[in-house]
Amino acid sequence: MSGKSSSKKNTDSEQLITPPSAQEESSSPENLTPSPEKLAPSDENLTPAPSPPAEKLEETVEKLLTEKRQLFDQLLRKQADLENFRKRTEREKSDFLKYSLFDAVKSLLPILDGFELALGDDKGGDEFRKGMRLIYKQLLDALQKLGLEAMEAKGREFDPRLHEAVMTMETSEYPDQQIVEELQRGYFFKQRLLRPAMVKVAKHPAQPAEPAEGAAAEPPDTQPE
Repeated sequence: MSGKSSSKKNTDSEQLITPPSAQEESSSPENLTPSPEKLAPSDENLTPAPSPPAEKLEETVEKLLTEKRQLFDQLLRKQADLENFRKRTEREKSDFLKYSLFDAVKSLLPILDGFELALGDDKGGDEFRKGMRLIYKQLLDALQKLGLEAMEAKGREFDPRLHEAVMTMETSEYPDQQIVEELQRGYFFKQRLLRPAMVKVAKHPAQPAEPAEGAAAEPPDTQPE
């Protein structure tokens, strides 16, 4: 009995003990690396995805082209708006610098009117009139250098854009709608109307209406005896 049991234990110990060389081979890095066959994709994974139909592709391309045209049109409009804004800003800036003295010069026109009325009056001595004329000329020259220009109205045809008719005169001596008298002088400032001229305009008298041809003459009034 003892002999059988001892032989059985030896046999089991031989089966359970693994040689060191076998353990090293099983735990080596080479044995842990998967084989190329395992890493290689299978034929099932290489199947290409189904492509969309041609109609779908054409629809997508057409949609993208339409969006491109719309964006390009929007870009052109934005550029045009920006260019118009730049030009308008430059024009407004130029007009502001050019006509910044418009109101200031206009406020001095009554002074010129006063000088003209005083010089047109015969009262006062020669020295006084000479001094008035000198001051008037100095003021007028200074304003002309700034851009003031007097308007010539007498003898011209009436223009409602430049003249203000305050009086009319029925006459046949002048052409119809001709200015026969300038009551207050008009002015331009750098070719822009500063003040219209107040004028008197000729107006032809109305002609009596002629009877129509073929009209029967009215019989004379007769009174019974």
